[in-house]
Amino acid sequence: MPLPLLALAIASFGIGTSEFIIMGLLPDVARDLVVTIPTAGLLVTGYAIAVTLGAPILAILTARLPPRWTLFAMVVIFAIGNLGCALAPNYGFLMAARIVTALSHGTFFGVGAVVAAGLVPRHKRASAIALMFAGLTLANVLGVPLGTALGQALGWRAPFFGVIAIAILALIAMFLWLPRTIANSGGNILDEFKVLTRPQVLLAMSMSVLASMSLFSVFTYITPLLEHVSGASPAAVTWILLLFGVGLTLGNVLGGRLADWRLMPSLQLLLGLVTLALGLLTLTAGNLPMAAATIFVWGILAFALVSPMQLRIVDKAAEAPNLASTLNQGAFNLGNATGAWLGGAAITAGVTYDHLPWIGAVVALLALLVTAFAAHSDRGAASGPHGEAPCQTA
Repeated sequence: MPLPLLALAIASFGIGTSEFIIMGLLPDVARDLVVTIPTAGLLVTGYAIAVTLGAPILAILTARLPPRWTLFAMVVIFAIGNLGCALAPNYGFLMAARIVTALSHGTFFGVGAVVAAGLVPRHKRASAIALMFAGLTLANVLGVPLGTALGQALGWRAPFFGVIAIAILALIAMFLWLPRTIANSGGNILDEFKVLTRPQVLLAMSMSVLASMSLFSVFTYITPLLEHVSGASPAAVTWILLLFGVGLTLGNVLGGRLADWRLMPSLQLLLGLVTLALGLLTLTAGNLPMAAATIFVWGILAFALVSPMQLRIVDKAAEAPNLASTLNQGAFNLGNATGAWLGGAAITAGVTYDHLPWIGAVVALLALLVTAFAAHSDRGAASGPHGEAPCQTA
């Protein structure tokens, strides 16, 4: 891995660990701060909403900053937020600290994706974005399990101090390895916002929202699904979640390579396979080994979508890549929050856990239809007014 991309990956590892670690610490946090577990669970929802709302605000505030300094500033905000989490005296303070932490998320990954893509030749841009996001996938495989174990041994505050150490390491790595001069988009921020009115940009963000909704409508409730339908013990659930994290990591690499080959056909193929995998999970959920295998494959396919979708938005908003890429991170997190709500609403309405994957499959199919429409629009635009043969799209 080139050193500049490694520096970005270290930061993304820290941010990803901080985002997801709270899931493994919920019982301890609830007990220590004297709140219910569902109330503690709102710390996850609050984070996702803060990313969604904070992305456009931070995009405006950092629009004229050099990208290198924007990335530094986001990691500093991230470290401050985690310090607040570690020292939080009550639930309200912890929620506020989580929101501060989340403000850095969208802008770091948005600007970082554009910087990563600019560090390599054009035909390797998606792979470069995938390398940066490798830190996020490793956070699920290593950061969350290790952080949970640390929290169980030393208290739930300890992992947040550990994340601060990762942030300091990331700052040092970025200072040493990121290029001293990274070009800014240089346009007027109000003009840049005009790219959001383009149909293809809106379609790209819709794809991100729907893909994330499909994932989180099921993954949010994967533990009760495994326990109540597959008959998994708590220890088995931990191993299956680790297996899912390995799948995310493999999918991240696969998605980058597929997108560098052919972006839109790859997205359509992956979304079709995600739909099939979720449909298959409804059939295999009752058998633990088969359910584990299906979840592993689903993890590969689901995260293979991330870097291609991030590259799609950068391509379609070429005049404002930092802004659009940042807002696309908000779109992913909007999908996270909406998907979790959709799955919960379905369960409340009487949908059983073994049928819940059908919800995710339907949303993935909708994402596929939006993607196919966007690809069809690309071909129509490429053919021109005189009927030339359409050129190959990214």
